[in-house]
Amino acid sequence: MSFSSPASLLEVEPRPDRPAILRVEAPVDAAGWAAGNREALRAQVTEHGAVLVRGLGLRDADQAGAVFSRLAGTLMTEREAFAPRDLHGPKLYSSTAWPANQPMCMHHELSYALEVPGLMLFACLTAPAEGGATAVADGEEVLRALPRELTERFEREGWLLTRSYNDEIGASLEESFGTDDRETVENYCRAHSIDFAWQPDGSLRTRQRRAAVVNHPVTGRRCWFNQIAFLNQWTLAPEVREYLVDEYGEDGLPFNTRYGDGTPIGEDVVELLNATYDRHTRREPWQKGDLMLVDNIRTAHSREAFTGERQVVVALADPQRPAAPGTAAGPSKGGRR
Repeated sequence: MSFSSPASLLEVEPRPDRPAILRVEAPVDAAGWAAGNREALRAQVTEHGAVLVRGLGLRDADQAGAVFSRLAGTLMTEREAFAPRDLHGPKLYSSTAWPANQPMCMHHELSYALEVPGLMLFACLTAPAEGGATAVADGEEVLRALPRELTERFEREGWLLTRSYNDEIGASLEESFGTDDRETVENYCRAHSIDFAWQPDGSLRTRQRRAAVVNHPVTGRRCWFNQIAFLNQWTLAPEVREYLVDEYGEDGLPFNTRYGDGTPIGEDVVELLNATYDRHTRREPWQKGDLMLVDNIRTAHSREAFTGERQVVVALADPQRPAAPGTAAGPSKGGRR
């Protein structure tokens, strides 16, 4: 049986306040449907930035993984994670471990890495009782909405991520790098433009400077692409920030962001960034069996606070090395244009 259809037959409904949605009748073979509609659906993701597919009725991690593999070019192994994930299959992950009562603010996945996923795939296997949406925001629109003098500074300097690895907060060294072997970690850092320093207690601190504005690898349009606000100390709940500063000091926070020249970013700037994301946020409550594809370079995503059980499985796909405007970039080996 063929499931293929031209892009014009995929009736995606654009919605100004919610992610674009494609409603389908559940086929006998969801993976076969995904394979047949891959190019048409990927074209819609490029057009809209994110597409929610409702009606496939995805039931378990194996079925979700089969659909992901049909839709994606190259699935990625996550490296440099900032929080742990559970593994549900080859390159198939749980959503990031994060307290249910705390929102996970808007971010572009792994935007601080040298090699980033061009596509994020999500499948909801258990919908929460309340909240828990994976909301999205358009990075092109956010860039246009931010004050020009601020974006110009970040475009000139980039942004700096500082990290301190320990076994208590965030991803451990092994969870982030796939190993705790010092030589292997050091070689990874050198290969990925990460400055590193081992501390007297054996912990690791790193610094990496990345572009804050990049060209989209397909459309060529400029996108606000970073985790400046999400990983900054001022986005943390006040009591969490106070505890971490008291425990580790400002220089030893598990993660923090700065301007590219190393200057601290003020609380007012972080509040402005998060408020701008809020004004451009589109959300749709998860339903059991939903699939969502997100263009990770154009579109930021978040996870809202929730109650009840929530199981969302995730894959990172189509590795890219995005570049700032005026420089060349493209997919990594095995990636998809």
